[in-house]
Parts: sequence; structure tokens; C-alpha cells
Amino acid sequence: MKYSIEEILETIEMIKSDKLDIRTVTLGINLMPASDNDYKKTIQNIEKLLLASAKDLVKKAKDIEEQYGIPIVNKRITITPISLVLNSSFTGHKKKDRAIALETAKIIDKTAKKLKVDFIGGFGCLVEKSIKYSDQIIIESLSEVLNQTERVCAFVNIGSTKAGINMRAVARMGGIIHKISLGKNGVFGCAKLVVFCNAVSDNPFMAGGFHGIDQGDKVINIGISGPGVVRRSIKNLPKDLALDEISKKIKNTAFKITRAGEVVGREIAQAIGVKFGSIDLSLAPTADEGDSVGEILELMGLEKTGTHGTTAALALLTDAVKKGGLMASSSIGGLSGAFIPVCEDAFLAKAVKEKALNIDKLEAMTSICSVGLDMIAVPGDTRSTTLAAIIADEAAIGMVNHKTTAARLIPVKGKKEGQNLKLGGLFGQAPIIKLHKQKSDQFIWRKGQIPPTITSFRN
Repeated sequence: MKYSIEEILETIEMIKSDKLDIRTVTLGINLMPASDNDYKKTIQNIEKLLLASAKDLVKKAKDIEEQYGIPIVNKRITITPISLVLNSSFTGHKKKDRAIALETAKIIDKTAKKLKVDFIGGFGCLVEKSIKYSDQIIIESLSEVLNQTERVCAFVNIGSTKAGINMRAVARMGGIIHKISLGKNGVFGCAKLVVFCNAVSDNPFMAGGFHGIDQGDKVINIGISGPGVVRRSIKNLPKDLALDEISKKIKNTAFKITRAGEVVGREIAQAIGVKFGSIDLSLAPTADEGDSVGEILELMGLEKTGTHGTTAALALLTDAVKKGGLMASSSIGGLSGAFIPVCEDAFLAKAVKEKALNIDKLEAMTSICSVGLDMIAVPGDTRSTTLAAIIADEAAIGMVNHKTTAARLIPVKGKKEGQNLKLGGLFGQAPIIKLHKQKSDQFIWRKGQIPPTITSFRN
């Protein structure tokens, strides 16, 4: 891949002025070889395999960072869904098996610290069709795991276009999120859990990343982020420029970002001797000034994110980003598009505070964006059935539209709508959003399965 002097200088300017970075280098590791009938051996094997596989990850990433001058913000690991790894090790006694799950999580957390990675994802399960015993144990352990570990992230996939939506799992996750929120580290615990429909197996972003069983033993996946670069590309465009021309500009910018990111990803993969997987080109905002997806939407001509036209503007942005990435690389994967995490995006948080953006508009936007209702702070006394109903709505959007959707909901103990949640750092801050007061209890407690739509059958 050859670059012109102009492209190199432009990339330098993107890094210097527009916050272009590699948001994450994520090493996916297959932990299935660690599985043993003796849980103590399984835990020992997990620790050894993680240390052997990722011992050079942070050092090599820093070397490449210095070599190319492109910041790599996070170094992470994803693992095989832990319910699969521990399946053979569980004893059939629930109390003991929950203790095994917690002990495993603590060892994984300790190992992640030793390796100096920021997060390790994959402590979860795939339950879109049914909840097996090992899945049940993992789900029931999540409150303790996420409150007692620092770097372990969790996911549960409760639906898919092919299988439909497992409403028993949905109901269970509403209760689990509520239980996590009551713990000592409840806010951060909830921020480390994503409930998916149509989860993808090569997602490098946290908290929902995991290493799919189709991904091989070890693979590097890259997450690129560039809201600031896209912002600059359209900020000074004429106010009357046609929307298709704005789309072209965003597409060209995404193309350049992806090319730069793929070089870094392949270099790191080669340096640590693993296969290069995919590039996730997702505009992932931060709380920093100039790094907002909401601001990009407003630069297109919206007075405030959340007003009429917001979903259309987000559709333009997401489509242009995907097209630019696909033009630049044949390895586009993960989620790729635009994230709308309210706590992590200053413009989105402000729009919620000013009541221009509400839960219903956010839900509409998730039919377009990369994931779903992401980093949404809700009142601490929100009913578990309400949390479950929000998850079900998101899963329905994903199931029907053949796309990944998710919910990362944060009930804030002791706080009510309109009050502010201040997380700081990567997680930012946001007002507690208003939810509907009407109950969904009877609907949720019917449980069962929402069948897949007829469009799911494509053979």
C-alpha cells in the first residue's frame, strides 16, 4: 500500500488537530483449549494461555504507535464466550459453580492487569435460542463479577434475526442490570455490560467485545475512530451544499482514515505473529471537545440533535462512513458506522439535558447507527421489567432489520430523571434520561420466544 506525500501530510494533520487515533487494538484469543473437567486446571490454563498469547501486545502496540505517530488509545483482549470455556468445569451445584465463575473472572482480571491491557471482554454467553446451564451460571454471576473486577467486561446475546428474541433471557437481564446497579461499583459495573441482538464475533470495542468461535486461535482486530476528522471535513462546507455532496466528503474522509488504520493493524499483527482480522471503522465519540457525533449531525444543519431530521442525518453519516471504509479495505468488520453513547458524547448529553433528545428519539436513531442505546443513564428506581422492555425494543429493531443492536443501560442508585451522572474520563457524563412511567410487567413476564420474522428465512 503506497501513500503520496500529500496523504502523509494530511494524516499528520488529522492526528495533530482532529483527534484521529486508533481507538483500540484488540487481540482475540481462543480459550477453548484451556477447558478441563477440573475447574482448577481450567483456571490455571486460562491464565497461562492469556499470558503466553498477549505477553507482547502492549509493548508491540506502543512500538508501532511511536513508529507511525498515530496514537493507540486502548490495548484490549477479547476471549471466547466464557460460558463455553467453563461448561465442562461446572459441577452441577449452582452455588459452587457461581463461585467458580467469580474465581475465574478474578483471575482473568488479575491477568489483564499483569498484561497491562485496558479491558478484557467476553465474560458472557449466547442465549438467543435457549439458556443452557452454563449460561445460567454466568448470567447469575454477573452482578458479583462486574462489581468485583476492574477490567472484565461482559455481554449477553439475547436475540438474533435467525432465532428471534429469547424473552426469558430478556426478563432475566432486566433483573441482573438492576442488581448490578445496587452494588458497590454499580455504575461502572453496568457500564461494562452490553446486552445484544445479532452480536458480531469480531467486535474490537468494549464493553461488548468477544472472540467468536469462528475467528481462529489468535487474531488482531482494530477499532478506528475519527469523529473529529469527519467534523473538520464538513465544518467549513457551504451552508447550501447538497446533502449528497456532504456524503461524498464524509465517504472520502472515512476512506483515508481506514487506510491509515489498516497499516497500523497489519503491522501490529505481524509484530506479535498473529493473523490480522478486521477493521471496525466506527465513529466512537469521547467527552473531549471536537470529538462528538452529535456535533457532526448539527453541522449538517440541525439546530439541536434530537429534532426532526436527526435520524435522516444519522443515516447519511452512517452510510457514508461504511462506504468509505469498504472502498479502502476488504477487511471491514466489527460494527462499523457511528456510535451514539450519550454519556460519552458532549453534544448528545447536552441535547438530553435540554430535552431535545429523548429515549424515543434515541431508539429511532438506533435503527440506523452501529449499535443501540449506549451508555444511557436511567433513574435508580427504574423497574427491572422496564429495563427488560427497553432491551426487548432494541432487540426487535435488530432482529427485524438484520443488524446488530444493543443496550448498555445504567440505573443510577439514588438519582432521578434530570439529575446528572458524572463518570469522568472515558465514560464522560450525562443527565438521567426520562423514561415512560407506564408499566410493561405483564408483557415481560409472559417470557417465551418472540419468533423471528419471515425475512429471517433465506435458504
